[in-house]
Amino acid sequence: MAQLIKLQDYVSRYAQDIYLYPSRYVRLKKKQWEGWKEKWEHGSDQPIDFMKESSPPLPESFIEKIKSRIRLHGSGVEAEMIPEGQRHSEEQDILFGSGAFDSLHSIHTEEGLKQHFLDNLLPFQLKWASSTLTERSFLAKDFLHDPTLKFLLQRFPDTFLVLYKPIFLLKKAPVEAELVLITPVAAMCISFMEAEEDAAFIGSKDRFWIKKTRNTETKILNPLIPLNRTEKIVKALFDLYEVDLPVQKLLLSRNGYFDYPLPPYGVQFIDKRDFADWFIVQRGMKSPLKHIQLKAAQVLLQFCQTTSVRRLEWENQPGDGE
Repeated sequence: MAQLIKLQDYVSRYAQDIYLYPSRYVRLKKKQWEGWKEKWEHGSDQPIDFMKESSPPLPESFIEKIKSRIRLHGSGVEAEMIPEGQRHSEEQDILFGSGAFDSLHSIHTEEGLKQHFLDNLLPFQLKWASSTLTERSFLAKDFLHDPTLKFLLQRFPDTFLVLYKPIFLLKKAPVEAELVLITPVAAMCISFMEAEEDAAFIGSKDRFWIKKTRNTETKILNPLIPLNRTEKIVKALFDLYEVDLPVQKLLLSRNGYFDYPLPPYGVQFIDKRDFADWFIVQRGMKSPLKHIQLKAAQVLLQFCQTTSVRRLEWENQPGDGE
């Protein structure tokens, strides 16, 4: 499962420490899967303790002391200030939604179990991409059912980092961008073009393209306009911070076709005819997370806009407002 490190302008714990959370996600996911598979194979009615290594609950006085220190130093230090055992406890609450195990008895194949596991992991990923210990953003329910987001997160490797429709804040002005997928070998700026099955997208240098279906022709905004803008932002930030990672532009359609007689240089057009081959190559990438990849993510995240509020449990603490 790819990792959702930024969702629009939502607060993200990856932005707090990009060098910590990707490896933590992989560890938690592996532990989760092993536990689910064990429970499914043995049919145990007893809950499995996936966090055996976690520390015991912290005394309330100690938690208050941590909260006080965070108020003094700012929420950006959460990853260092909150002890490991406490963070594991929070993650366990997120991972185990109510009813997650209820239907395991009705699953008859390991493939079915994997899909059930991935479907239950999706809300956990959205939680990480819309909240931290002290802050949260109001998650639009549409993202729980967004087919493109679900496809990205469930079908690509753990080493792929996803910025989904991020909003960059450049010179105090918000700029909406296309999807950015940071892999171990490149940062891909991607636009998905999907409509009716077998729709054809007729491309040109004009402001509008033509979308043709069996019975209709419709004008659509040239998708290369926002895609070029996204690539320009990513390249400029990488150059500024000396991030040596190639930047690619891709226009993808899983169920349609592109017709562009003289396509512009530097854009990959991947449609129904060759999407499967491209997808197999990405799925088969065995390279681990790389330092340059995390640096690239850190650079982009620090220029993303964030809209959030403090969690209620962190409001009205002694010393607030003084």
